[in-house]
Amino acid sequence: MKPTTIIQTAAIFGAIAVGIGAFGAHGLKSMLEVSGRLETFETAVKYHFYHSLALFGLGMLAMIKPEWKKLNLSYWGFTFGILIFSGSLYVLCLSGITWLGAITPLGGVAFILGWLGLFWGSFTSPGSK
Repeated sequence: MKPTTIIQTAAIFGAIAVGIGAFGAHGLKSMLEVSGRLETFETAVKYHFYHSLALFGLGMLAMIKPEWKKLNLSYWGFTFGILIFSGSLYVLCLSGITWLGAITPLGGVAFILGWLGLFWGSFTSPGSK
C-alpha cells in the first residue's frame, strides 16, 4: 500500500469519526441514553478514532521505511477493524439490530491483526535492523 493511500484513508476515517462523534453527542444523545446504548456508541467512536490515528502513524512510518513492505497487513487490519468493529456498533446503536453484536468481535480481531501486522512488518522486513 502506498503511504499516501494510507494517510488519505486515515484522513477520511478521522473526519468521519469526528462527524459521527459530534452527531452522537449532540443529535443522538437522548436517543442513545433512552436505548441504553450511549456507552456502546462512545466505544465505537473511540476505537474508530484511535485506529484512524494509528493509520496516520502507519502512513508516516511507511514514508520513512518504504522497505517495510509487510505493513500492508497492518493497514488492512486497522481498516477492516474500523469498518467491522465500529461500523457494527454504530448500526447496532442506531437500529437496535442486536445480532450485529455477534460480528463486532471480528472487528476486534482485525484490530489485533493490524497491531500484530505492525510488529511483524517491522521485525521481518528487509532493512529493519
